[in-house]
Amino acid sequence: RALATTVATKKAFVDAAHRDLDKVKELLSEDNTLANATVDWGGGDWETALGACSHTGRREIAEHLLAHGARMDLFAAAMLGKLDAVKALLAASPAARDFPGPHGIALLTHAEAGGEESAAVVAYLTSGD
Repeated sequence: RALATTVATKKAFVDAAHRDLDKVKELLSEDNTLANATVDWGGGDWETALGACSHTGRREIAEHLLAHGARMDLFAAAMLGKLDAVKALLAASPAARDFPGPHGIALLTHAEAGGEESAAVVAYLTSGD
């Protein structure tokens, strides 16, 4: 059962998703709705927990969130090396290649954060296809 989640809890969860899998697991066990929590850090800088771990390259946090109901997005797919998903999303919305992610971080930067496992996505995004 979900608890009434405070803004402070959502901020703590999204902040932890940048780097702290243990904290993510702890908070998620207390409130399963946090998997899709979204925070506005100000000025329209909206970020989900999945977005947080995507630009920091924290694959294990992303996989945990996805296993607990987080909704996949383009930036997470790029970091995780999901080339088919990235291609499909960009085919459906070509302009999304240039949309900024959380904190204004580019799609390519998310892909690069994924390291070797997302090399094919980096190659695709830099090929101009």
